[in-house]
Amino acid sequence: MMKMMMISSGGTALQTLRLAPSLCKPPSLQTLTRYRHGLFRGPPLLPSLLRAVSSPALQPSSSGVEDEKVVVAKPQWKAAIDFKWIRENKDLVAGNIRNRNSSANLDLVLELYEKYLGLQKEVERLRAERNAVANKMKGKLEPSVRQAFVEEGKNLKEALVALEEDLVQLTDRLQQEAQSIPNITHPDVPIGGEESSIVRKMVGCQPEFSFAVRDHLQIGKDLDLFDFDAASEVSGSKFYYLKNEAVLLEMGLINWALSEVTKKGFTPLITPEIVRSSVVEKCGFQPRGQNTQVYSIEGSDQCLIGTAEIPVGGIHMDSILPDSALPLKYVAFSHCFRTEAGAAGAATRGLYRVHQFSKVEMFIFCQPEDSNMYHEELIQIEEDLFTSLGLHFKTLDMATGDLGAPAYRKFDVEAWMPGLGRFGEISSASNCTDYQSRRLGIRFRPSLSDASPANSKKGKGSAAPTQFVHTLNATACAVPRMIVCLLENFQQEDGSVVIPEPLRPFMGGLQVLSPKF
Repeated sequence: MMKMMMISSGGTALQTLRLAPSLCKPPSLQTLTRYRHGLFRGPPLLPSLLRAVSSPALQPSSSGVEDEKVVVAKPQWKAAIDFKWIRENKDLVAGNIRNRNSSANLDLVLELYEKYLGLQKEVERLRAERNAVANKMKGKLEPSVRQAFVEEGKNLKEALVALEEDLVQLTDRLQQEAQSIPNITHPDVPIGGEESSIVRKMVGCQPEFSFAVRDHLQIGKDLDLFDFDAASEVSGSKFYYLKNEAVLLEMGLINWALSEVTKKGFTPLITPEIVRSSVVEKCGFQPRGQNTQVYSIEGSDQCLIGTAEIPVGGIHMDSILPDSALPLKYVAFSHCFRTEAGAAGAATRGLYRVHQFSKVEMFIFCQPEDSNMYHEELIQIEEDLFTSLGLHFKTLDMATGDLGAPAYRKFDVEAWMPGLGRFGEISSASNCTDYQSRRLGIRFRPSLSDASPANSKKGKGSAAPTQFVHTLNATACAVPRMIVCLLENFQQEDGSVVIPEPLRPFMGGLQVLSPKF
């Protein structure tokens, strides 16, 4: 039955306001508690009821978090993000977001975090009250007293269930927003766009030709190495068939890179090429974002990999490694698949930018204090590999605007490509610190001898607290770009191409690619 109230404003005529029965009775503890934390989604409470729940916590939200109706896609996983550190270093994090041209909303993250802390505190308070009521019910009590405690306990339980549900939803949204914050940046990284990147090293010099230089497409046509037309009919644009000696060249490059890197103490792997979407996300890639580079498999939670970094990064997911096992060094072969969305305007002809290619990738798990050292080791391996082939290249310390979200610092290698008449990227090496491991759940346990004195006071048998490992990745050989470099740099006037000496044992002793007609 509807109840009626007569209201007037100034000298205006009386109006009738019909109230639903649910508004004519006092709200439950559950409703009051949720309203107090901005989580009540029903009709507005009357002013008298607002006064009943008023507190300093009822402040308007600067970003509309409490008033807007938000549909949150619940994350399937949670990153171990250090929100306290982010809050204590707000200015540093904000500056880093600006320098990296990130779309992360730090103010919203911090507001959600404060809201999360308040709601968590309220949940703990209600749990304590519920436990206190339960303790009061022990022993002999008057029936009326026991019944009062039963009612109070019931109300507390209902309010607690509602708040715990709200806490889960708030945690999901906090995670969703915070996961877009990029890794912090090495202090020596230049600030700005790609043009602000600094050359660390220049190796070799441009080859001189006494004849008209051909690009790799023309060379491939003359030597019958590729078929882009047939691949376009079969698969679409940016696919290709390798033919004849090009097949030997790809296999030779793969085996040469695996052989050389394995000598450096890396364990060889062949990885899965389909992975769960969550693993892609944990490595810092967006499988379903705008202009994504990732091919997602419709009707599943799986994706094709764009790099072996993803399955190798996940090989120790959700595990605690002994410090004696570190560093773990892997060199992995895989095929890679990329949509190349948003690549219009870049060099796209031939093999330079394709949807599917073979790659040999290096990956290291190590202790935090060692990651800068291993970053230098990885770039040195790359430089040694390319130097041994006789390539002219430069190594760059990439600027903040060119860093992906996981990278703390990234070195790129660009080789001279005569057919393009410029340098083109053939490799990169990134130190991702603990950005990926916090998402993948990869920790290590230091030995007690390495633990701090404060931690070692806990007792003889106590274990040192775990820490997140640091992860690094680097390209040993991206095959199509390498084929471009070799064909264009070592072309001869008679149309042949000389094979660099290090590759010859991996190509059956073949020294020269010669025209067939």
